[in-house]
Amino acid sequence: MPAVAPQAERGQDTRVGAPAWRQEALATTRRAHLLTDRCGQEAVTMWQPKDSVRDPTVAHHLCRAASIDPWRFRVEMLKGGGTLEQPPPGEGVTLWKTRMKPPAWRARLPLPPHRDARAMQTAEVAQAHARGARLAAARLGRAQHQINGQLRLLLRQREATDHRLSEVRKGLLINHQSVKLRGYRPKSEKVPDKADSMLTWEKEELKAMKRTMENDMEKSEALLKALATCRDNLVLCCKERLQAVELMNQPLDKVLEQAGRHSWVDLSRPPTPRTQGHKTPPPDPVGSYTPECASALDEAKRLLGESNDALVDLAKNEADIREQQELVSDRVCASLAQKMRETTELKERMNMTLGLMRGTIHRCMKFNQEMYVTRGLIKGPLSKKHLETREKLDRPLVRVYQRHVGTQLPEAMRLAQGTDLLQRHISHVEKNLNQLLSSRKHLAWSLHCKKLGHDVDFNVVRLRLRQRHPHVCYEQAQHQDSTKFYPGDL
Repeated sequence: MPAVAPQAERGQDTRVGAPAWRQEALATTRRAHLLTDRCGQEAVTMWQPKDSVRDPTVAHHLCRAASIDPWRFRVEMLKGGGTLEQPPPGEGVTLWKTRMKPPAWRARLPLPPHRDARAMQTAEVAQAHARGARLAAARLGRAQHQINGQLRLLLRQREATDHRLSEVRKGLLINHQSVKLRGYRPKSEKVPDKADSMLTWEKEELKAMKRTMENDMEKSEALLKALATCRDNLVLCCKERLQAVELMNQPLDKVLEQAGRHSWVDLSRPPTPRTQGHKTPPPDPVGSYTPECASALDEAKRLLGESNDALVDLAKNEADIREQQELVSDRVCASLAQKMRETTELKERMNMTLGLMRGTIHRCMKFNQEMYVTRGLIKGPLSKKHLETREKLDRPLVRVYQRHVGTQLPEAMRLAQGTDLLQRHISHVEKNLNQLLSSRKHLAWSLHCKKLGHDVDFNVVRLRLRQRHPHVCYEQAQHQDSTKFYPGDL
């Protein structure tokens, strides 16, 4: 039979178990309870937004009210005295029926449709990259099209500049031919005049024009090389972007139109009447718009600006030089025409003087012949057989009268004096006649030289007018060199 334990006194611990054993059991229970609360709280927290986690020190209904209050619509007072309810700003789903707008809920753990969501996200990323690549390719293609158009304009302007350079070289050749052809003038006509000065001035002006045109040709050539290099870079970048797009369901122009930007390079054209287009994205080494594409488009933009300025300068220089060349050629031709008019005036004066001299020579020769006849008549015949009685100095009348020495007749002396005086006049007339003949010969030669000089200047003007015709090219002008002109051909 079991022994009966004595009844414990009041206030005395009646527990039988050891205190250590009991404290160990309580501690185990407390740890299990805390672990249960913590795991439950963490499990709930993983499926709730971060801001909606309840504070354990606050009552549950107060936490809910505090979390729901920011979701409610705001009531705003209008100026007319009415009210207007507006949902709170920010992301979320607007519940118009309950007048609430909960914030966007983001789970901390992957949900059941996580695999499908990630697949859709991957597809969206791939599609976004394809769209970006297609848009970059469209921009690069449009830039390439604009660069090609600028190349065509520059080539056309370069052809005009090259044609003008050929005209300037032809002008130098015409100047050389003019100087060489004027070298066939007689020595008396080679006195330096204003026409020679105008030809020298024309040569210097044409050399300056040639240097300007050559500089423009070098500048345009360098710009053409830069544009060609930029176009090759654009083509390479465009091909690289198109490798990411296998199916192109719309043209590149349509892509640019949808983006609201018809061009990213040509900024001079007016904007499209659409909404604000997409801005140029920042370069991304691993994205669709790489730094290489950005540098290629920036280079294209810079070259387009430079080429536009260069086209304006080239066209202006070409027009100015064409006008200046025509003005210089006209001034040279005008000076040569003035020299021809002056030569014609001198020719007319010489011709008139030569006619007057010819009449004077004829009169002098006739007077000289008459004086020779008079001298012959005074001297008488050469033979005594031809003498008549009245011509003899020993006729009877003279012999009787001259018996005394003091009664000599003056007939013989007067005849001798008259013959001598007549002879002196004949010599003087012959001397004047020789001078007249010599002066006439020199005047005739001067008139012939003036004719040659006039013909040379006329041929120079004719050559210049024929050679500067637009249909005569530089090679044709070279075949018609001035070395084929000779004084005999004039």
